[in-house]
Amino acid sequence: METWNELKDSQPKVVQLLQRSLEKDRLAHAYLFEGSKGTGKKQIAFQLAKSFLCKKNEGAEPCLVCADCKRIDHRNHPDVHIIEPEGLSIKKQQVEHLQKEFTYRGVESGKKVYIVDQADKMTASAANSLLKFLEEPTAPTLAVLMTERASSVLPTIQSRSQQLSFSPLPREKFIERLEKEGISRTLSTLIAGLTQSYEEAIALMESDWIAQARSVVIQLNEELYERPHQVFLTIQDKWIPTFKERRELELGLDMILLWLRDLLYTQVGKTDQLVFADQQTLLEQQALSSSQEKTSQSMSFVLEAKRHLSANVNPQLVMEKLFFSIQEG
Repeated sequence: METWNELKDSQPKVVQLLQRSLEKDRLAHAYLFEGSKGTGKKQIAFQLAKSFLCKKNEGAEPCLVCADCKRIDHRNHPDVHIIEPEGLSIKKQQVEHLQKEFTYRGVESGKKVYIVDQADKMTASAANSLLKFLEEPTAPTLAVLMTERASSVLPTIQSRSQQLSFSPLPREKFIERLEKEGISRTLSTLIAGLTQSYEEAIALMESDWIAQARSVVIQLNEELYERPHQVFLTIQDKWIPTFKERRELELGLDMILLWLRDLLYTQVGKTDQLVFADQQTLLEQQALSSSQEKTSQSMSFVLEAKRHLSANVNPQLVMEKLFFSIQEG
């Protein structure tokens, strides 16, 4: 549980605006939070819900210990409703169910909050149904819509919401936050290159998968230059057993991309920005036997592999084609 002042470290402009609105009792009835994954949209949405519903708050700060605050933390507050995609989209029936819930008076305080995650994935009929809520808000009601692509949200919904843009969390601050959780600098730096989601970062550390995956990526990149004949055997024996799920495969390709970026940084003398800093000697050796142009081309091959993976191409074929392309240059 964090305070507004602690959240301000990651999103100073957004938090300052919301704090000021809370202190002056001038909250908008609807907000549209826009920002990439991991920028804290959901965290701040629930913090806003606490401030809105907490009966013991001091100014903008919720008490964090009352029943309302604790229920919101545990995602089981009867007056906080969450809508998120069922399958690929948010459907009209989900919004209609929400409308029905809002015909009843708030269980605890008369106030109600609804949070729409991935609002850009509403179907046209769902978005039009939700629009009625925004045009005729049932006071006191607070709506928070979250999206990575505000431009894909119905323009009339955008115009009836106060839009707040979330900035990416500064890399070094995120690394420091992970280190405070006892995660080594080596893995914290890698994770910060893969995600800006604190929750996802902690989930990655719940097992030793991330450390194993990192080792496989280093091994493959080392063999690419020193033992190229071994690469395809390692893909079969190490890569496929380690990267089993779709998300793991995506992360694996992202790690290869980070390695190539480190190689490019090494080639241009920016070694203070390395993700694989403990592998600097190896990166320097590879930098001598490769050009910046070839490294950039290899990065484009990885991006192509990611597109093939999204198209459900066999993962082993994706990897074999990727490293064949890099070897051929």
